[in-house]
Amino acid sequence: MANTLTRKGAATRRRIVEGAAAELRERGVDEVRLEDVMARTATSKSQLFHYFPGGKEELLVAVAQHEADQVLADQQPMLGDLTSWPAWQAWRDRLVARYREQGDRCPLGGLLGQTGRRAPAARDVVAGLMRRWEAAIADGVRAMQSSGNIAPEIDADRAAAALLAGIQGGVLLLLSTGRIDPLEAVLDGTIDSLRRSVANA
Repeated sequence: MANTLTRKGAATRRRIVEGAAAELRERGVDEVRLEDVMARTATSKSQLFHYFPGGKEELLVAVAQHEADQVLADQQPMLGDLTSWPAWQAWRDRLVARYREQGDRCPLGGLLGQTGRRAPAARDVVAGLMRRWEAAIADGVRAMQSSGNIAPEIDADRAAAALLAGIQGGVLLLLSTGRIDPLEAVLDGTIDSLRRSVANA
């Protein structure tokens, strides 16, 4: 539906999704009712079901997509320009700052953890997020290989997958313990390993 909406309709749909995302962050998935979203976004029941005929589950998937897009948007423009070591450092700092600010709250993780079995499409959103994130990192590795800053024998896709897995592990520890240093350690260690690959080649 989103592709056929008028500009006004798209704005209304976006307002509903953003309002629902705010409600979910504040209350948690199981506590939020459609009535809460309607009140927060000043929309009627007929409006909400016009944009989300599948009701709450369809809205949850749209919120999951919104939150997933925000994860990558928060890393820009650094993530899209990993073409020098200062750029990698800037991306590293942006990522750490994002998760330090987020703390032990994870809107996307909470949403999917509690509703994944009811809205399987939401899990596809996370898979898509990870694919895009990994591809962006791999592009950065290839850019650095082109400029001679990372050894050509490094498998860019595997290096990106390993770095993303490390990031996710660091985030999980942050959510579990409130500590940001494991995330910093995995970023610093992996980036340093890529940096030293030329010297070790």
